[in-house]
Amino acid sequence: MILAQLPRFHLSILAKPSFALSSSHFNFLNPKPSVTVARALFSFASKSSLATVEPIPLSVSDSSDLDDAPVEISLDKLFIPPETDISGEDPASLTTRILKGSNIVLSKYARDAQVVQADYVKSSVKTEDCPADGLPEFALVGRSNVGKSSLLNSLVRRKRLALTSKKPGKTQCINHFRINDKWYLVDLPGYGYASAPHELKQDWNKFTKDYFLNRSTLVSVFLLVDASIPVKPIDLEYASWLGQNQVPMTLIFTKCDKRKKKKNGGKKPEENIKEFQDLIQGFFETTPPWIMTSSVTNQGRDEILLHMAQLRNYWLKH
Repeated sequence: MILAQLPRFHLSILAKPSFALSSSHFNFLNPKPSVTVARALFSFASKSSLATVEPIPLSVSDSSDLDDAPVEISLDKLFIPPETDISGEDPASLTTRILKGSNIVLSKYARDAQVVQADYVKSSVKTEDCPADGLPEFALVGRSNVGKSSLLNSLVRRKRLALTSKKPGKTQCINHFRINDKWYLVDLPGYGYASAPHELKQDWNKFTKDYFLNRSTLVSVFLLVDASIPVKPIDLEYASWLGQNQVPMTLIFTKCDKRKKKKNGGKKPEENIKEFQDLIQGFFETTPPWIMTSSVTNQGRDEILLHMAQLRNYWLKH
């Protein structure tokens, strides 16, 4: 269940003297005729190439308890939903409106986030075969073995709604799960699994990209990135493709419970996240929304559901 009080975390807002922020600061993309209102939920626009940008000031203590870790984010790195004005809000008050372990400001649309019921509906290999009831949906996609099925199970508090496997690349269809009979979670094939046949990987890429571009009820893609290992070029390429094609995207950093180990270059998850954020800024004019998660500790579960709720409710209204 979502707590009655909004989640909080230790956040330090770094304001720039010349920076005045309001929701109008973010000019939404002009959607193409075939692009739905979902595109207007996200203000970031893609750049054609990597560029040198100011890194996100992210500072996390050495404490193993990530929930209590202080995070510093400058105002221009926050994700501010539509119809949300923070221009007259002092930093101390603003911290209570930012989802813990993220850069996302809560809006008036963050309601009805609880998952009461979750049911598998169908698997499809073509976009036109997906459910046609018009309900809004959120797609989970990421590199094979990123923890996608585990995150989906964590969101709905069901251990086997989406079957997990020790062998990556088992998800081979567009899998729809209906939540509360009101919206969908969509489990998409993982990418980057080297052992999958070349022809099969091409098929996956084709129908997932067609789904991203032509699925009118898609509110947002949730791109999962493994925070326990160094940045993978394939993740940057996937994020870049989504940005260039104006597909709404939220970054979900998984496995944030895994601490510093030699096999991942001696870096902590927070360090890998910061590196990814620094690089992703080259793809976008403004920072995409992001959330730190762990399927082991359920860190980020409530935050994802609240973020989905405010995007979904805005989408339904407009």
